[in-house]
Amino acid sequence: MTVSFEEYAALARQLSEQHRAGEQHAAAESARRRDLHAAVDYLQQRLTAQGQRLDQLGRAIGIDQPPPAAPGAGQGTGTPGEAATWPGPPPGPGSASTTGPGSAAGPGSASAAGVGPSTGPGTGDGEPAGAAGTPGRAGVGAYSELPAGEARLALPTAVSPAGGGVPAQRAAAADPAVELELARRMADEADRHGHQTELLAQRPVLLPTWSPLARAVAVYAGCAAAAGVLMLMLVLASGVGLVDGFTLGAWICAGLPAVAFFGGYLVLGRWGRPAMVAGTPPRYPPLGFLICFLLVPMAYCAYLLLVRGLR
Repeated sequence: MTVSFEEYAALARQLSEQHRAGEQHAAAESARRRDLHAAVDYLQQRLTAQGQRLDQLGRAIGIDQPPPAAPGAGQGTGTPGEAATWPGPPPGPGSASTTGPGSAAGPGSASAAGVGPSTGPGTGDGEPAGAAGTPGRAGVGAYSELPAGEARLALPTAVSPAGGGVPAQRAAAADPAVELELARRMADEADRHGHQTELLAQRPVLLPTWSPLARAVAVYAGCAAAAGVLMLMLVLASGVGLVDGFTLGAWICAGLPAVAFFGGYLVLGRWGRPAMVAGTPPRYPPLGFLICFLLVPMAYCAYLLLVRGLR
C-alpha cells in the first residue's frame, strides 16, 4: 500500500498540530501550577501573620498558648499483636478472639471457650478443613495464615456500612483552585474578625465609647462627688462635737481633694486602660487636680449657703 505525498503531508500537519497543542497544554498547565504555588505561598504568609497576631492578642488579654501535644497522644495504645491482625468487623458474641494468647488452636482452647469439639469435615489430621470443608466448594484449599510481618504489610480493606468486606468508594479528587479559593475566603473572614477584635481590644473597660478626655473628667468628677459625701459626714460629725474645726478645715481643703484626685488617677490607670494600646493612655493629672481641689471646697461652700438659706 503506497502513501501519496498529499496524505503524508496531511499526516505531518496533523502531527505538528497535535505537537503544538501538546506544547500549549503543557505551557498552560505549567502556568497554572506556578499560579497555584504563588497562591499557596501568599496564603502561607497570611496565615503565618495571622498566627503571630493571634499570639499577640492572646498575650494582651492574658491567655497563654496551649502546651504542645505529647508525641503519640492521638494514637492507639494497642499491643503489637493487635496491630498485626487483619482489620475487619469485631468478632461476634459467640466467636473466639484471635488476638489473645489463647487463640492458638490447641486441645484446651475449645473447652476454655465453652464450645464442644468441631463436628465439621476435616483434612484427616484432626484440623478443620476451612473453605475445603464447605459444601459445594470442593477442590478449594484452606486459607493459609499470614506471618506477622506479612500481615503488617497487607493492605486493609475498607469496610462499607452496607455490607462487610465491600471496598468503600474513594472520594473524588478536590480541585486545588477551588480549595485555594475557599482558603482565601476563610483567611479574609479571619482578617475581618481579627480587625474587629483589635478594635474591641483598643477600648477600655470603663466607658468604652467615650473619649479619653471625657472619661477622665467623668472619673475625677465622680471621685470628687464621693469626697463631697465624705465631707458632709465630717460636717455632721463636727456638728455633734466628734471632729474639731481645724481637722474639718484640713480635710475639706487638702485631705479629701487629694484622696479624690489619687482615687481618680488609680481608677483611670486600672479600668481606663485598653487591653492593647501603644504607650500609656493619658490620665490628665492637671485637669484632675483642678477638678478635685475645686469641687470639694465648692461643695462645702454650697452646703453652708444652703444651710444659711434654710435658716
